Amino acid sequence: MTWQDDAGRDLVKSFGARMQMFVRGEGSYLWDADGKRYLDFLAGIAVDSLGHAHPVFVDAIATQAATLSHVSNYFATPPQLALAATLKRIAGTGDSGRVYFGNSGAEANEAAFKLARLHGGAERPRILALTDAFHGRTMGTLALTGKPYMQEPFLPMTPGVEFIDSTVEALEAAIDDRVAALFVEPVKGEAGVLPLPEGYLAAAREITERHGALLIIDEIQTGAGRTGEWFAFQHEGITPDAITVAKGIGGGFPIGALITFGAASELFYPGTHGSTFGGNALGTAVAGAVLGEIERADLVRNAAERGAQLRQAIEAIDSDLITGCRGAGLLIGVGLRHPVAKALVAAAQEHGIVINAPNDETIRLVPALTIGDVEIDEFIELFTASLRTVEDALVLDASTGLSTSTEVPA
Repeated sequence: MTWQDDAGRDLVKSFGARMQMFVRGEGSYLWDADGKRYLDFLAGIAVDSLGHAHPVFVDAIATQAATLSHVSNYFATPPQLALAATLKRIAGTGDSGRVYFGNSGAEANEAAFKLARLHGGAERPRILALTDAFHGRTMGTLALTGKPYMQEPFLPMTPGVEFIDSTVEALEAAIDDRVAALFVEPVKGEAGVLPLPEGYLAAAREITERHGALLIIDEIQTGAGRTGEWFAFQHEGITPDAITVAKGIGGGFPIGALITFGAASELFYPGTHGSTFGGNALGTAVAGAVLGEIERADLVRNAAERGAQLRQAIEAIDSDLITGCRGAGLLIGVGLRHPVAKALVAAAQEHGIVINAPNDETIRLVPALTIGDVEIDEFIELFTASLRTVEDALVLDASTGLSTSTEVPA
């Protein structure tokens, strides 16, 4: 029996076949069960902000686990209060901000959905979200996710959500005084790393404010310094009503949060929401340490600078497959001329790099915020070799009629 057999027998099928089994990580590298080393440019899908086994992360877990792990939300703990204060500070909420802690991005967005309902009441039953958006897989967040193929097996959805195109014109046409909230991702990661049009967030802030609707920004993939600011909305200098965060704030430990601004901070009242594990001492201590290290090491600036360096290096690769790069900071989408993204992911794994294909014509790169010249140079070398493998397969396809959409010749 192999680990693939064990996974196929014991794990639910919703994730499909696992691509590899990793047994160890350090920095930006992973090792499989056979001892092969991989350069990790996926970082657990924008989760491992400090890379793998960072001493700050390890020490925070060990120290807090030996002190106090969990007491429930009937009580407060020092790391919980410290993390809430840190999140308010880096988000710029001012004294009026508040923080709700959950265990994941989906839970953070569920809390935001409830926030919108509390704001809207019976008079504002409509919630707007963007086509091709992704906000989670729970029944509430799936209703906010503008991907019909994901919703179809679970219909009917929670009512009231309407999807609009990602343009200011579409927002102006759709919004009225019966809209409770607009949900947006600054960069649609699961749609292929698609940034919103320039100026969209500023316009959305003005339009939602004019109609009394909340502007709720999903920063789960873009937060924690990923785009070269603490949060992507800060690139446009606006103040939203709420943001949701997760992934990178925990550096590998499961934690999510809803951060509210201004009057939205007063919408929840006792009994309207809760979580057994959300905000426990262990999770908040780890997230506080991770954010502290991001700040101490100036990794927000590193994300901006290394992201520009990485995009420039990718665009300089001599390959007809690449159509360009998009995104912000170290959230990068590499456009492909042909629908061979899955084949490129497979080729990259053979060459020793871990990357991701959110769709057939895009490669997503979200490495640790700690990367430098060594990791970028190695990535470009291995990624170029992977591109050559797929290009050779395309030439073979032209003569055989085979498809490279999911695999490449051995």
